[in-house]
Amino acid sequence: MNDDDLRLSPRTRADDLLRWAAEQGLEPVPVEAVRTVLALLELGDGRMHDGWPELSSPVVEQLLYERIYMYVQPASDPGAYGRAVGLLIDHQRAAKRLNAKRQERLHAEVDWQGELLCGLLRQPHLVTWPRLYTLLLRVDGVDTADPAAVRAWLDGFRELTAEQRAEAFGALTELDEIDADGGWGRQRLISIGMATDGARLLLENRLMQRSYRNLAGLNALGLPMPDELSGDFEGFEAAVAEEALRLLGDWTVPGLPALLVHEYPDLAPEPGTEEIEAYLAEQASQAEQSD
Repeated sequence: MNDDDLRLSPRTRADDLLRWAAEQGLEPVPVEAVRTVLALLELGDGRMHDGWPELSSPVVEQLLYERIYMYVQPASDPGAYGRAVGLLIDHQRAAKRLNAKRQERLHAEVDWQGELLCGLLRQPHLVTWPRLYTLLLRVDGVDTADPAAVRAWLDGFRELTAEQRAEAFGALTELDEIDADGGWGRQRLISIGMATDGARLLLENRLMQRSYRNLAGLNALGLPMPDELSGDFEGFEAAVAEEALRLLGDWTVPGLPALLVHEYPDLAPEPGTEEIEAYLAEQASQAEQSD
């Protein structure tokens, strides 16, 4: 166990994997995709061995079919995430962590699940507020590396009416067109808020689990508790929430998720219990009427 094991977020071995891939003459993959894949794998249900995620069919499916679309809005080719998993498969085969049959099977699964991921990223009912605003910022040509430019754009978007915002959402060609299910109206916005809250809470939970798992190993070695785990639980929760927002920014636009939560919640509303219950009741009523 080293210092990186005691941090909230994974410090992935992306550079090592890319260096190995270059030495093997394999097709290069964007470093951002490799880092994202390795981080989400470490925060998933799979096991780790010597700093590397151990791959299996359920682990790959969870990553490509259940996790990436919750957090990531790729700036370019979404197929890079599948290729990043492919590099890891080959690396683990070279390290004798996979046999040839499992390597071949996992590659086949990654190929079709990577294609599914490209479709999932286009689904309006799966989008979150950070992903949605990332798309809008890019379409408008905002320098997303400039916090002042991002904030200025949010200030301008705040001045739009609800109808104008809905028009902007609907004009995004990166998302599939919404058919006759309410468009970008109230129910759609509630569902986006629910998805955003759920994705962030899941990430926070995974960060906590990682810390507790590593803390158990620390205790087994008889070593002192790290600073981030030595305070009261409320302080730890706050640190986890802050780190989750930072990670979400790494996967969309740096700083954007925190801005939406802390300074622009009116642009990215997350419903409370009563609003969720009313929404679910409406959905149930609509389902009954359609039967």
